[in-house]
Amino acid sequence: MKRVLVTGSIANDYIMAFPGDFTEHIIPDKLDVLSVSFLVDSLRREPGGCAVNIAYNLALLGERPAVMATVGQDWTEDRARLEAVGVDTAHVKAVDGVHTASFFVSTDRHNRQIASFYVGAMGHAGELRLADAVDDRPGGVAAVVIAPNAPEAMVSLVAECKALGVPYVYDPSQQIVRLSGDDLRAGIAGSLVMIANEYEFELIRDKTGLEADDVRRMTGTLVITHGEKGSQIWSNGERFDIGIVPPAAEVDPTGVGDAYRAGVVLGLLHDLPWPVAGRVGALCATYALEALGTQRHTFTRAAFADRYAAHFGAVPDGLATLLAQRSPD
Repeated sequence: MKRVLVTGSIANDYIMAFPGDFTEHIIPDKLDVLSVSFLVDSLRREPGGCAVNIAYNLALLGERPAVMATVGQDWTEDRARLEAVGVDTAHVKAVDGVHTASFFVSTDRHNRQIASFYVGAMGHAGELRLADAVDDRPGGVAAVVIAPNAPEAMVSLVAECKALGVPYVYDPSQQIVRLSGDDLRAGIAGSLVMIANEYEFELIRDKTGLEADDVRRMTGTLVITHGEKGSQIWSNGERFDIGIVPPAAEVDPTGVGDAYRAGVVLGLLHDLPWPVAGRVGALCATYALEALGTQRHTFTRAAFADRYAAHFGAVPDGLATLLAQRSPD
């Protein structure tokens, strides 16, 4: 069976909650001397990182995704936990003498976020070689996900995918600010899918000079997420508008975008129609939103199918078969 290889960050997430509104404490005409501190009500360490967030959701859907990334020696417990849910960590390399990357994020009462990322062991990601992981996958690799990572690693992964002829999903998101316009154009050009949220897409347009139509011509499928407004998917000249699944509670938006991406990847792996793949992503995103942390939510595939049907209508045959044929929950 061909599998997906997810590359990107693995991190310790430090999640903080600010009970107010960030915008009330930022003076627009004083940004050049900005100096502000927010007193938060809570702090919690959670496992995170874009690569494992995506892989975790794919595992819940019944896939056996592989992850290629670098971590510190402090990652032993998280490795065992991910393996237990079905994530292949054979190509996660532990680096001596450094800590696993760390993500520090504060969320206000409107789900706005201010974050910082410490690179840690992720800075060694460029030492990994895609060919080693691709050659080691039984049945081959159907696609590689290039999620946020050390910038030099993302650049080399694009080049390696093209050299090896391996299809890839390009997801630069948090690293757009660290990648050059040329790097971004190279990543978009020839990608199987390009995905970003609406703000990130504007950053890409600004750095590359590309318009939306240019990007759509350069990638096979363009996906732009719009938070509570849903998402849009452009493919083969068509646009598909994907709605959200209302959450039972909005607990924590961290990792919601990564959960959505799992639906897109599942659709690619199994040739699901794009509206179906988008809806799977939307439902994964809602499960993530309802839990504190990026890998604390869970669901059985039977429950997933029931909730999909309750919101979107009958589960399409292809998706129903896929969810039913997986190993028992």
